[in-house]
Amino acid sequence: MPERAAAFRALHRHRVPGDPLVLPGPWDAASARALAEAGFPALATPSAGIAASLGYEDGRTPAGEMFAAVARITRAVDVPVSADVEGGYGLAPKELVERLLEAGAVGCNLEDSADGVLKDPRRHAEWLAEVRAAAGGLLFVNARVDTFLLGVDDPGRTIERAALYVAAGADCVYPIRAPAEVLPLLRSGIEGPVNALAGPDGDGPSPAELGERGATRVTFGPGLQRAATAALRESAARIRARTAPGRA
Repeated sequence: MPERAAAFRALHRHRVPGDPLVLPGPWDAASARALAEAGFPALATPSAGIAASLGYEDGRTPAGEMFAAVARITRAVDVPVSADVEGGYGLAPKELVERLLEAGAVGCNLEDSADGVLKDPRRHAEWLAEVRAAAGGLLFVNARVDTFLLGVDDPGRTIERAALYVAAGADCVYPIRAPAEVLPLLRSGIEGPVNALAGPDGDGPSPAELGERGATRVTFGPGLQRAATAALRESAARIRARTAPGRA
C-alpha cells in the first residue's frame, strides 16, 4: 500500500502543459478492469457513478456500501485508485482515513459543501488538516471546491478557499465545474496540482486542452458510467425491437 500511494503521488509531479494525469472513473470491478487494461496508470472513482450502480441517488449512498464498492474496485486492479467519498460521511478524520485505507484507496476527494451549501472554509480547512495528519503520506487528498458548482462564479472566492485547503495540507485542489476559460486564472492563483472535470465523449475541451489551460489532472465524474448506461439502453431498445411480436 505505501508503494502504491507513493506511485500515485509521483504521477502528479512534473506534468507539463497539455499532458495532465488522466484518471477515468470506474463504478464497479468490471469497469475498473476495462479501464486498467486500456492502459490508464491510475483510476478515480466517482461517488455519483457508484451511487447509480448501487441504486441510490447521488449523495445518498450509505458509507458502508460506498467503502465496500471502493474495495471491490481496488481488489480488481493493480493500479492505484483514488476514491470520491463525498463529504466524509460524518466520520471523524481518523476513522475516515482507516476506512479508506482498509478499502485499498490511495487518495480521496473531499467536498467543501453539504446539502447545497458551502461549508465555512476555515473550519473545513481545519478538518482537512486533521485528515491529512491522520493519513500521513498514505493518502493523496484532493480538496474539492464547490463554488462554481453552487453558482459562486467569482474566481477569487475559489482561489481564497483553495489557499486555505493547500495550507491545511491538501495535495490537490478540485474546482469542480470551473469553466475552462477560467482555468488559467485559477492555475495562476493556486499552489500545487489542480484537478479539472472533462466530458467523456468529446463534450467540451479535451484533457490535453484542459492541461494546456492549467489542469494538472483530469477526471470525468460519473460521465463514463452515464455513457455506459446510455449505450446499454440503446442496445436494450434494439434487442426489444427485434423480439417484438410479429417479427420472425
